[in-house]
Amino acid sequence: MKKYFNLWLCVSAAVLMYNCGSNTAPVRSYPTRKPVIKPSTTGSSNSPAAQTEREYQNLSKTYKSETAAVLTDLLNDSPSSTTASFTVENKSRCNMVLTISGNNYFRKVPIGAGKIGAVILPKNQTYNLSGMVCDAVYQKTKMITGSSHITVSN
Repeated sequence: MKKYFNLWLCVSAAVLMYNCGSNTAPVRSYPTRKPVIKPSTTGSSNSPAAQTEREYQNLSKTYKSETAAVLTDLLNDSPSSTTASFTVENKSRCNMVLTISGNNYFRKVPIGAGKIGAVILPKNQTYNLSGMVCDAVYQKTKMITGSSHITVSN
Protein backbone atom coordinates (compact mmCIF):
# COMPACT_ATOMS: atom_id res chain seq x y z
CA MET A 1 0.00 0.00 0.00
CA LYS A 2 2.88 2.29 0.77
CA LYS A 3 4.26 1.70 -2.76
CA TYR A 4 0.96 2.72 -4.34
CA PHE A 5 0.81 5.82 -2.19
CA ASN A 6 4.34 6.85 -3.22
CA LEU A 7 3.52 6.18 -6.89
CA TRP A 8 0.30 8.17 -6.63
CA LEU A 9 2.16 11.02 -4.90
CA CYS A 10 4.81 11.16 -7.65
CA VAL A 11 2.23 11.09 -10.45
CA SER A 12 0.12 13.76 -8.71
CA ALA A 13 3.17 15.97 -8.21
CA ALA A 14 4.18 15.57 -11.86
CA VAL A 15 0.68 16.42 -13.11
CA LEU A 16 0.44 19.37 -10.72
CA MET A 17 3.85 20.73 -11.78
CA TYR A 18 2.99 20.31 -15.45
CA ASN A 19 -0.36 22.11 -15.06
CA CYS A 20 0.99 24.89 -12.86
CA GLY A 21 4.09 25.51 -14.89
CA SER A 22 4.27 26.75 -18.44
CA ASN A 23 1.71 25.63 -20.97
CA THR A 24 4.32 24.12 -23.22
CA ALA A 25 5.14 20.50 -23.71
CA PRO A 26 8.25 19.08 -22.10
CA VAL A 27 11.41 20.20 -23.81
CA ARG A 28 13.33 17.53 -25.63
CA SER A 29 16.95 18.03 -26.27
CA TYR A 30 18.10 17.48 -29.83
CA PRO A 31 21.45 18.32 -31.28
CA THR A 32 21.29 21.73 -32.93
CA ARG A 33 23.44 23.46 -35.50
CA LYS A 34 24.90 26.73 -34.42
CA PRO A 35 24.39 29.56 -36.91
CA VAL A 36 27.44 30.92 -38.65
CA ILE A 37 27.75 34.59 -37.81
CA LYS A 38 29.34 36.67 -40.54
CA PRO A 39 30.71 40.11 -39.79
CA SER A 40 28.30 42.80 -40.94
CA THR A 41 29.58 45.38 -43.38
CA THR A 42 26.86 47.89 -42.52
CA GLY A 43 27.06 47.36 -38.77
CA SER A 44 30.76 48.02 -38.55
CA SER A 45 31.65 51.25 -36.81
CA ASN A 46 34.05 52.10 -39.64
CA SER A 47 31.77 51.32 -42.58
CA PRO A 48 30.78 54.20 -44.87
CA ALA A 49 27.13 53.84 -43.81
CA ALA A 50 28.06 54.09 -40.12
CA GLN A 51 30.29 57.10 -40.78
CA THR A 52 27.50 58.80 -42.74
CA GLU A 53 25.01 58.12 -39.92
CA ARG A 54 27.40 59.63 -37.34
CA GLU A 55 27.96 62.68 -39.56
CA TYR A 56 24.19 63.02 -40.06
CA GLN A 57 23.54 62.87 -36.29
CA ASN A 58 26.25 65.44 -35.52
CA LEU A 59 25.23 67.79 -38.33
CA SER A 60 21.52 67.58 -37.45
CA LYS A 61 22.24 69.08 -34.03
CA THR A 62 23.59 72.36 -35.47
CA TYR A 63 22.03 72.61 -38.95
CA LYS A 64 19.83 75.63 -39.62
CA SER A 65 17.07 74.83 -42.09
CA GLU A 66 16.28 77.31 -44.89
CA THR A 67 12.69 76.16 -45.36
CA ALA A 68 11.15 79.65 -45.06
CA ALA A 69 13.61 81.15 -47.56
CA VAL A 70 13.04 78.28 -50.01
CA LEU A 71 9.25 78.62 -49.82
CA THR A 72 9.51 82.38 -50.34
CA ASP A 73 11.76 81.82 -53.35
CA LEU A 74 9.40 79.22 -54.84
CA LEU A 75 6.36 81.47 -54.41
CA ASN A 76 8.01 84.70 -55.54
CA ASP A 77 10.34 83.38 -58.24
CA SER A 78 11.51 86.26 -60.39
CA PRO A 79 13.96 86.22 -63.32
CA SER A 80 15.97 89.05 -61.77
CA SER A 81 16.65 87.09 -58.57
CA THR A 82 20.28 86.07 -58.04
CA THR A 83 19.35 83.00 -55.99
CA ALA A 84 17.46 79.79 -56.64
CA SER A 85 15.95 77.16 -54.40
CA PHE A 86 17.31 73.64 -54.58
CA THR A 87 15.40 70.75 -52.98
CA VAL A 88 16.48 67.14 -52.53
CA GLU A 89 13.99 64.40 -51.70
CA ASN A 90 15.52 61.40 -49.94
CA LYS A 91 13.30 58.40 -50.78
CA SER A 92 15.77 55.90 -49.35
CA ARG A 93 15.57 54.09 -46.01
CA CYS A 94 18.84 55.71 -44.86
CA ASN A 95 19.76 59.15 -43.57
CA MET A 96 22.19 61.01 -45.80
CA VAL A 97 24.42 64.05 -45.82
CA LEU A 98 24.48 65.89 -49.15
CA THR A 99 27.59 67.95 -49.84
CA ILE A 100 27.06 70.87 -52.20
CA SER A 101 30.15 72.66 -53.46
CA GLY A 102 30.62 75.31 -56.11
CA ASN A 103 32.38 78.58 -56.82
CA ASN A 104 32.85 80.13 -53.34
CA TYR A 105 30.10 77.91 -51.95
CA PHE A 106 30.26 74.84 -49.68
CA ARG A 107 27.45 73.35 -47.63
CA LYS A 108 26.56 70.03 -46.01
CA VAL A 109 22.85 69.32 -45.74
CA PRO A 110 21.53 66.50 -43.49
CA ILE A 111 18.51 64.83 -45.08
CA GLY A 112 16.63 62.20 -43.10
CA ALA A 113 15.20 59.03 -44.61
CA GLY A 114 11.96 59.89 -46.41
CA LYS A 115 12.50 63.65 -45.90
CA ILE A 116 13.19 66.66 -48.10
CA GLY A 117 16.18 68.96 -47.67
CA ALA A 118 16.34 72.41 -49.22
CA VAL A 119 18.86 75.22 -49.66
CA ILE A 120 19.14 78.56 -51.42
CA LEU A 121 21.97 78.70 -53.98
CA PRO A 122 23.42 81.48 -56.12
CA LYS A 123 22.08 81.14 -59.69
CA ASN A 124 24.01 80.41 -62.89
CA GLN A 125 26.72 78.31 -61.29
CA THR A 126 27.80 74.70 -61.57
CA TYR A 127 27.67 72.69 -58.36
CA ASN A 128 29.11 69.33 -57.39
CA LEU A 129 26.64 67.25 -55.40
CA SER A 130 27.83 64.22 -53.46
CA GLY A 131 26.75 61.96 -50.63
CA MET A 132 26.25 58.38 -49.44
CA VAL A 133 22.82 56.78 -49.78
CA CYS A 134 22.66 53.37 -48.05
CA ASP A 135 26.25 52.35 -48.94
CA ALA A 136 25.87 53.74 -52.47
CA VAL A 137 27.80 56.80 -53.57
CA TYR A 138 25.81 59.63 -55.13
CA GLN A 139 27.76 62.12 -57.25
CA LYS A 140 26.48 64.58 -59.79
CA THR A 141 27.43 67.90 -61.34
CA LYS A 142 24.50 70.23 -61.90
CA MET A 143 24.16 73.71 -63.40
CA ILE A 144 21.67 75.72 -61.36
CA THR A 145 19.90 78.39 -63.43
CA GLY A 146 16.61 78.35 -61.53
CA SER A 147 14.75 76.44 -58.86
CA SER A 148 15.60 72.72 -59.04
CA HIS A 149 14.51 69.48 -57.42
CA ILE A 150 16.19 66.05 -57.38
CA THR A 151 15.12 62.75 -55.87
CA VAL A 152 17.52 60.12 -54.52
CA SER A 153 16.60 56.56 -53.56
CA ASN A 154 18.35 53.27 -52.86
